[in-house]
Amino acid sequence: MVKDFFNLHRYFPTLTTCYGVLGSNGEPGCIRYCAGSSMQSYDQDSMIGWSRERLLSVDHDDKSITYEIVDCNIGFKSYVSTVRIIPGVGDQDGCMIEWIFTVDPVENWRLEDLVMKSEVGLRSMGKKMEEIVAHQKTNQTVAPCVRVFCLSAHENKI
Repeated sequence: MVKDFFNLHRYFPTLTTCYGVLGSNGEPGCIRYCAGSSMQSYDQDSMIGWSRERLLSVDHDDKSITYEIVDCNIGFKSYVSTVRIIPGVGDQDGCMIEWIFTVDPVENWRLEDLVMKSEVGLRSMGKKMEEIVAHQKTNQTVAPCVRVFCLSAHENKI
């Protein structure tokens, strides 16, 4: 998942589309376009929320990526996120996905509401990823993954 920046829709159920618009998948500087129903559009002509997101960095040792929203119709003026996969958390066989984001205040959104909406999306993503891993395990030997999610949000003060 970390290296496959252009295909988040495979894991995030409310994204209907996600594809590359610039650069090579998984390379810093590449840009993806994402659209779906999870975030409401601020555009009165569209019900679908969309964003263009730039991959800022990939850390293979840390199993993490950092990206930013560069354009969108969902109200974000500044959004930077780091997603990290932490293998073998506690006594579990799987891993934890840590999703940390920093965002400027968004008009008509409280930070708590944004975090709650993000947590719902992450739980759905976790379930989807577990289904994919379970399917792969029936076809070949694959280590289990995705058992715990951690979300941390920080709001920039203007």
